Amino acid sequence: MAASIIETCHVACSANRTPNVVSWGRGGTVAFGTCNSVALYDPQERRVVALLNGHKGRVNAVKWVHKKDNASERHVVSGGSDNRIILWEAQHGKFVQSEECKGHTGPVNAVDAVYLEDSKILIASSSSDSTVRLWLCSDNKEVECLHNVSFGSSFMMDVSLALLPGTGVPVLACGGDDSRVHLYVQESGQLQKAMSLQGHEDWVRGAKWACTGDELLLASCSQDSLIRVWRLCAKSGIDTHTEDDHTVIKMKEDVFEVKDRGMVSRFAVSLETVLAGHENWVYGVSWQPPVYEGGELQQPLILLSASMDKTMIIWAPEEGSGVWVEQVRVGEVGGNTLGFYGCQMSPDGSMILAHAFHGALHLWCKDQDKEGGWRPGVVISGHFNAVQDLSWDPEGEFVLSVGSDQTTRLFTPWRKQDSKRATWHEISRPQIHGYDMQCLAMVGRFQFVSGADEKVLRVFQAPRNFVENFASISGISKEKLLQSSGSASLPEGASTPALGLSNKAVFQGDLVPKTAEEEERFSSISDQYQESYFHPLSLTEPPPEDHLLQNTLWPEVQKLYGHGFEMFCLASDSAKTLVASACKASKAEHAAVLLWSTATWRQLQTLPYHTLTVTQLAFSPDAKFLLAVSRDRTWSLWRRKLPTPENPEPPFSLCAHTAKDTATHSRIIWSCDWSPDSKYFVTSSRDKKVIVWGPCVPESSEEPAFPPEIKPCSSILDVGDSATAVAFCPSLCSDRSYLLAVGLECGQILLYRWRPGQEGASGSDWISGGGTDTLQSHTLAVKRLRWRPRAGRAGLENGEMDGPSDTERKLEEKSSWVQLASAGADHSVKIFNVNKRAL
Repeated sequence: MAASIIETCHVACSANRTPNVVSWGRGGTVAFGTCNSVALYDPQERRVVALLNGHKGRVNAVKWVHKKDNASERHVVSGGSDNRIILWEAQHGKFVQSEECKGHTGPVNAVDAVYLEDSKILIASSSSDSTVRLWLCSDNKEVECLHNVSFGSSFMMDVSLALLPGTGVPVLACGGDDSRVHLYVQESGQLQKAMSLQGHEDWVRGAKWACTGDELLLASCSQDSLIRVWRLCAKSGIDTHTEDDHTVIKMKEDVFEVKDRGMVSRFAVSLETVLAGHENWVYGVSWQPPVYEGGELQQPLILLSASMDKTMIIWAPEEGSGVWVEQVRVGEVGGNTLGFYGCQMSPDGSMILAHAFHGALHLWCKDQDKEGGWRPGVVISGHFNAVQDLSWDPEGEFVLSVGSDQTTRLFTPWRKQDSKRATWHEISRPQIHGYDMQCLAMVGRFQFVSGADEKVLRVFQAPRNFVENFASISGISKEKLLQSSGSASLPEGASTPALGLSNKAVFQGDLVPKTAEEEERFSSISDQYQESYFHPLSLTEPPPEDHLLQNTLWPEVQKLYGHGFEMFCLASDSAKTLVASACKASKAEHAAVLLWSTATWRQLQTLPYHTLTVTQLAFSPDAKFLLAVSRDRTWSLWRRKLPTPENPEPPFSLCAHTAKDTATHSRIIWSCDWSPDSKYFVTSSRDKKVIVWGPCVPESSEEPAFPPEIKPCSSILDVGDSATAVAFCPSLCSDRSYLLAVGLECGQILLYRWRPGQEGASGSDWISGGGTDTLQSHTLAVKRLRWRPRAGRAGLENGEMDGPSDTERKLEEKSSWVQLASAGADHSVKIFNVNKRAL
């Protein structure tokens, strides 16, 4: 039942900052590690189809176990900083944790796996405990550690497994910080070292086998910026004893023997080629997957490499000479990013994918119209550190989020012309900062205030370029949007000066290219260094990472000074005339809440009451009250006085609060929210309790002269874990009960219905509506929950619904569905569709 109530609409996340963390399956699904989960991403549907939660630490390595016949994989292996390796198996269309390999004493940083002849799975893993281990997983769910090779003080960066041609003997290649590639073969139950391949002059970062019929090719890449390709082939008995013919120049061969089922086979390894083309460390290599030609599987001789020089290169031998050359080079120019950590190729070779230092995935697709051309493709993106806060815009069309990765990101639904469903994408990165971001509040449709680990609040406004692109992507009329954002004075875009933190506005006049004469005369030194990196884009689809970084910033319009410590929380009222802010505090003088006017951006009032950090602020929907909850375990309620002619700005006064003795909560209060009718508010705390308080609005319509008596209106709800986030749904359930979402420290989100006037010791006023299951939940604490301000699902209202019953469909959509956005410490922003009827 619970499954039909909550469905995951979108997961925004990014790849972890480790080289071996992305793997593209033959079935077309990309698996990548994001924080402590493995995400399964469908590049055709452009969305995360599943999250595999099982690791207790960061996932560092992910690998599909490829089948011999190239069919869709049924197993994926992941290794993490929790020193464990997990084998996931597909069962009834879902991947579940099948087996676990425990034994490493340090984080696992590389894994590989092959099927043996008896359908057992052989897994190789390398760890920072300086060992490489081989594990055998059999069908009866037993895991056996077959071998444990210690490298002393060396570390192995990558491992790759293959079966020697013509035999069932596994061969293992390890590349590490001793600049060599070590080959091991397994014979008669022992792991024997076959040889070490020398040639690289710096750490070997990657090694990958490819099987071409009766030969194996091994590509290795290194921090010496070079890639080496080695050929391993079987030697027949005759050509080993031929006399050394000094007239023929041959590549040096290393030969080793393998005993298999009583037969001795000899294999020779020689260097095939050295590929030089990158200008920085090469972190990853990957072969194009085998393809069917004439009913047979053929391994194309096509190699992809990714480097810290921000490029990926496709290499292949020339037809006539067989000399390996660079075929295609794609990558990034400019920007302040670091390079690529790894690369993967799609099953048919038509798409290539790299993941970068900041977690972003970069996708390129073969251009159908242009021979040999590649163009950037639309791909998922997300924060690469904890997401601290998020907010919907007042119309519920997009979500803004801020995180410890020092960015502010804007996500909105996009419907491609030919696709049935809308998918969510990041279409703007309004702020890229030098401090970790903590909080934000929307002020109107296209303006927001954000706070970071600094004492300043910053106000941003959308530029014209964003409004135009948002209109074309979301399908809302541009004229309507420009009207609502006061288009006359809007700058085109924004850019950040090289050493600054403030986004400067770029106006139409700044974009005019200089004439040749003007170029020659430098009027000042600063003219030599161009300030503006911004180029206006006209988007019909979500932009790739390098455009997000440079061309989607919003100009900063104001700084607000007044706090003494790092910013912690923000709130704005429903009329968007006031912003309340609070900073970290260990003394009462710093714990005061400051009020700002959005018309003048002047400080209006200081509200002193709390003695420690105010953790969250919330204005009531009717804008008459401001609620603050604090680390000092108390809450305070401030009432707005009606403005008078002498004092037009309405000041707030304290009308209710809890003290140390009356506070029901015994630990820090993390979160608070208001019911949609402004009658009740809810608090949630580390003591696992959720309590509704009120009533704040009297039953009669006259304004009472005395402050209302506010007490707990609900029984105490124990949610079983620290309640880090809570939110009231803006629309009521069909039986007039209130719907609440509670986010826990363990990452789960619970739904409850609450009805006033039914409280009792039994707790019968709370009705559980289920919650997220293990695959939907966050893996770390839920930082913020926000319901969409309108009923229905974003992206469906603007889309043309087909069929005559258009109005009925829209009414049905509005009455059944509400959307909930959640921010997690596990780097992800999730948007859930909640079915109110199923409750």
